[in-house]
Amino acid sequence: MLLRRRTEAPKPNTHRPITYESPDDDDSRCEKCGSGDFPDELLLCDKCDKGFHLFCLRPILVSVPKGSWFCPSCSHHKRPKPFPLVQTKIIDFFRIQRSTDLTQKLTQDNLRKRKRASGLVMSKKRRKLLPFNPTEDPERRLQQMASLATALRASGTEFTDELTYVTGMAPRSANSAVLEKGGMQVLSKEDIETLNLCKHMMNRGEWPPLMVEYDPKEGFTVQADRFIKDLTIITEYVGDVDYLNNRENDDGDSTMTLLHASNPAQSLVVCPYKHGNIARFVNGINNHTA
Repeated sequence: MLLRRRTEAPKPNTHRPITYESPDDDDSRCEKCGSGDFPDELLLCDKCDKGFHLFCLRPILVSVPKGSWFCPSCSHHKRPKPFPLVQTKIIDFFRIQRSTDLTQKLTQDNLRKRKRASGLVMSKKRRKLLPFNPTEDPERRLQQMASLATALRASGTEFTDELTYVTGMAPRSANSAVLEKGGMQVLSKEDIETLNLCKHMMNRGEWPPLMVEYDPKEGFTVQADRFIKDLTIITEYVGDVDYLNNRENDDGDSTMTLLHASNPAQSLVVCPYKHGNIARFVNGINNHTA
């Protein structure tokens, strides 16, 4: 279960810090605060050559980006190309099971299943997870899915709803619950049923009521398309699994802890930069796209 937070736009490529011979040179001053202090924290826009402190940018950049970087004024007009609002393209992009569910209203059977699941979750303890309620309007649901496809394509991320294990990174065998320091929290039977229901709904094209919006200053953010109750499952955090030690100098801002082991060398993180889902844009700090 994830709540809306600021998140990351297409990951900018990094960039050289600015060095200046004279601190009195006007070009060495930050356009935001007017100070020439902390020259190692100044970035030079590759288009207008103006300088900006990492900590003066909004959102703040946590590290010097790699490759080209453009200031907010030079990058605001570079909106990502929208993903085609075409049903077949969206189905193929998300590898949805082909059926009529995407183009028709939810069947009474689906509604009854969801009602039973919700009732089961709410009838006992308060802190039970809830399944999301997808938008019933098929056109709006396509728009929601297209917004995510736009963000993923712009950031060079391949869609997946599962953890991915890549050669050269942590193997699947490294992700073992017995290694978790202090023990792994276990979901109840009811919560597992709710989670599986959400996965099944997404596999057939029933989507959480979320829109991924692009803002030139905020980057990509996730917004609720309608009211979502607290403790509602909207996604799982997925991506490439790697050892924490391999990512200590990583400048990515959406890396998430997967396994906190007693032995730090066995700790794992999820890196949603090459493979991921909407969670990449729910969590993290927004960055400007180049």
